Amino acid sequence: MSAQEPRASGPMDVHGILLLDKPLGLSSAAAVARIKRLFAARKAGHTGSLDPLASGMLPICLGEATKFGALMLEADKTYRLTLRLGERTPSADLESTVIERRELPPLTARDLERALADFPRAYAQVPPMHSAIKQDGKPLYVYARAGETRERAARSIVIHDMQLIEWLSPDATFDVRCTKGAYMRVLAEDLALRLATIGHLVGLRRLGVAPFADSPQWTFEALEALSPGERARLLLPVDAALGRWRRLDVPAEGIEAVRQGRSVVVAGECTGNVRIYAPGLGFVGLGAVEASGRLKPLRLISAATNRA
Repeated sequence: MSAQEPRASGPMDVHGILLLDKPLGLSSAAAVARIKRLFAARKAGHTGSLDPLASGMLPICLGEATKFGALMLEADKTYRLTLRLGERTPSADLESTVIERRELPPLTARDLERALADFPRAYAQVPPMHSAIKQDGKPLYVYARAGETRERAARSIVIHDMQLIEWLSPDATFDVRCTKGAYMRVLAEDLALRLATIGHLVGLRRLGVAPFADSPQWTFEALEALSPGERARLLLPVDAALGRWRRLDVPAEGIEAVRQGRSVVVAGECTGNVRIYAPGLGFVGLGAVEASGRLKPLRLISAATNRA
């Protein structure tokens, strides 16, 4: 906090989404706590964790935006990976030390590009032992650190795109755009196997989270250099991540019933999930229009925090 910045008297109702550029060495939970203090926010949460050994975009929901954070967990994500070939670690990254080395086969950038192009797009990925997935009440990494291996069910993910950025033997840097739930460490090891060798991650950065792939993200240093008012202006609206839901404007006479959790008849032939807006209130929340033409509220904000 700068010398000229007044100290907040206590937590405040702050609403919106901040796109944090999380630094290396910091857990996602610690990053959220730091943002919560910086904005003097009463409530905050992230929308998909990044390991301490990964940097990059971490969307943080503040206030009423936390009600919609789970929807962002479903979003596609883009990463930049640096894979070191010819070496293996138990954790498949820099968390543990190298336990095996192999002489690399002669590889060219063309070999890497071909391997990326041929990598399966519909991909059944087995989660790593060094992960936070729980079995019998304990994260898998607890078993891994004790030298124990547990059976893990494969998860279906989709790789949308893979592009080579640089090949400087033994390190290959490439970008991956994929669906939720993908473990980049496992992907790196699987790619190394396709190149007839072993490998582990030595660099990982999340470039973007849909729909914010091209949006600016903010470091702690940049945020701390701003006044509270300037920081507040960096927040995206509560509904910024909900563009895939169709917009439905509800007239003033029907919105009070919606805000009380009651269904109302709406005009038009729109059915399915919708974003609800009302005159003078802006974004109200999410709902579903049934075949009968009745709008059923699903998740509403408790205050007018956004403009139409």
